[in-house]
Amino acid sequence: MAVSLIIKFFRKVNPNSYEKGNEWDSEFLVLNLFLILVAKFNHYKMRFLTIIALFFITNSVYGQTWSGDVAQLFYDKCTKCHHPGGTGGSSLMTYDDVNPMASIVTTMITNDQMPPWPPDNNYQQYLHTRSLTATEKTTILNWLNNGLPVGNSASIPPPPVYTNSTYLGNGDLTIQIPTYTSKAQGIDDYACFAIPTNLTQNRTIKAIEVVPGNPAIVHHALIYVDPAGNEVTDTIGGNCASPSLSTTKLLMGYTPGATPLVLPNASPLKLGMDIGPGSNIYFQMHYPNGSFGLQDSTKVILHFYPVGTSGIRQITASPIISNYNFSLPANQISTLNGQYPNGTSGLPVDVSIFSVFPHMHLLGQSIKSYATNNLQDTIKFINIPQWDFHWQDFYYFTHLQKVPAGYTIRGRGVYDNTTNNPENPNSPPATVNFGLNTTDEMFLIYFHYLTYQAGDENYDLGQLTSLSLNEFINDEDDFLTCYPNPFTNEITITSNEMLTSSDLVSVYNSAGELIKQIKSDTNKMIWDGKNENGITVPNGVYFLSANIKGHFYSQKLIKLN
Repeated sequence: MAVSLIIKFFRKVNPNSYEKGNEWDSEFLVLNLFLILVAKFNHYKMRFLTIIALFFITNSVYGQTWSGDVAQLFYDKCTKCHHPGGTGGSSLMTYDDVNPMASIVTTMITNDQMPPWPPDNNYQQYLHTRSLTATEKTTILNWLNNGLPVGNSASIPPPPVYTNSTYLGNGDLTIQIPTYTSKAQGIDDYACFAIPTNLTQNRTIKAIEVVPGNPAIVHHALIYVDPAGNEVTDTIGGNCASPSLSTTKLLMGYTPGATPLVLPNASPLKLGMDIGPGSNIYFQMHYPNGSFGLQDSTKVILHFYPVGTSGIRQITASPIISNYNFSLPANQISTLNGQYPNGTSGLPVDVSIFSVFPHMHLLGQSIKSYATNNLQDTIKFINIPQWDFHWQDFYYFTHLQKVPAGYTIRGRGVYDNTTNNPENPNSPPATVNFGLNTTDEMFLIYFHYLTYQAGDENYDLGQLTSLSLNEFINDEDDFLTCYPNPFTNEITITSNEMLTSSDLVSVYNSAGELIKQIKSDTNKMIWDGKNENGITVPNGVYFLSANIKGHFYSQKLIKLN
């Protein structure tokens, strides 16, 4: 009976392997049945294990929530521009901000259009990078594609704090353009302003802050010093892209979300830029299409070293790589190369490079800069594989880049003067030469640089920016009390009620970057002025941001010597 049942089952699970009427040895039959059962078990076991694996993978990949992973990514990568009053137009500070923008955000991130960060991070590393890593990009996209789950609202990390006022205070000299009404209707508007400094003696700059008068419409600003005061204001044609004189030197650039330029100004590294009597500050302003009729009055605040300060090392910004005599034929892709110095002898002395700023116009396709010696040992500065005229900036290295004597600094730019370039200002394409207007073209690579001294390459530039902040006004929040403020070594934070470990308290810097998450399990906390890696942060202004039982609070913190 048992054998008969086994045979029936055997034929049912494997009907094509045996013909009706065959006689089977019972042991052989049982052996084969055992093998088939093992095979079937393995088959379903693999299905079961696959289902289990997919379950865990799905929960791992699609388990992101706004409170768990995503909010902090938006804070870190998006909100520098996309906050109320920011130049991004629409705020992405809260879940309710992001929700109706989900489709647009998905498209922008999928196509790598946002956050804008042209440099190739695999080529060189810079301070304050905005780019998303592959993991960060996947996290956000999976969250968007999975219906934007909120998670636990009480666990939403506290957001950064932004202010449309100054970060560094009043400074020593403020230069402001007159109120200007944008002409950007159908095309972008580029305007230039030459404003006298009225200085009567030489001063040395240690920090520069650009404060846009209307952050929503200032796409970028390039700030120059005209030593002789000969530049003139040009707001007529809407295409003033550069100064008219080669003696006018670039100081810094402003883009949405940019932080002030604060040069290291305390031992062991004091850097500065001289500005002389009778000079002008020259503003090159970019107002984007759609800002027509809106007004702006951007200002620049300069902070000087006290007269007589010793030990300051002069840092210079100039287009080390340049070409002013070229022609880009129509319907061609052309490559321009430049080097400094010319010839084969290389640099006469060692130099340290602080930052790099490549500049092209609308025909630009890609640009790269590096240094080589006779053995082709390469020091990498920047690689922008897809040039975008609308996103230009100084890129500050995490460490000074030493370029030894004998090396040659090189640059290469590729230009697309064909109909395949959607930015081509000419239709049909026409021959384009060097010129100052946006419809002309340029090939320039600026550097902030100084003469090398031993140990320059070992300085951590992210830790060497300091500035006296005594003039800062402290904003008090009734719920949170911070003392002493300003502080030197540590600051005590107290709240009006007992906190628990589920309450979230974070410290951000003035650029909206997360510095430290503080443990909260009483109504009293202490921040020791260090970041998550245990490294003491430089002097400056910081923001305490807290999520206490679903309510957000903030406080400005000032760290001094």
